[in-house]
Amino acid sequence: MNNNDIFKKLRVALQLRDDQIVEILQLVDFRISKAELGAFFRNADHPNYMECGDQVLRNFLNGLVIHLRGTKENPKNPNDVLKSHKPVQSPKTEIKKQSKPISKSKPSFKKKTEKKIEIVEKVKFKNGKPRKKE
Repeated sequence: MNNNDIFKKLRVALQLRDDQIVEILQLVDFRISKAELGAFFRNADHPNYMECGDQVLRNFLNGLVIHLRGTKENPKNPNDVLKSHKPVQSPKTEIKKQSKPISKSKPSFKKKTEKKIEIVEKVKFKNGKPRKKE
């Protein structure tokens, strides 16, 4: 497992976007562009693939510690920071959740008086070739 694999796995596990990674690297005064960052996450056989060096990964990990824990003067709760990384739900899903009726009363189990539909004729479907009997 190389540095690129570690970087990719951390990015997915922490649900980080490229702009968030750039901000984390700036916490330790390490400047990198989104294009350079994207080269680390490409497939190894891609022409623009770039090997992630030890210095980049080290600075990312140090910046990640500051990002999650904060500094001695201004400590943070890592769980709160990670909750802020979760993807925001679209308004459509929120509307769907709100439109469901919430019933706190017990459901009634009354017998429904529906008439059963009578089948007029039975239909047999023949799909495929008929089998030969031996």
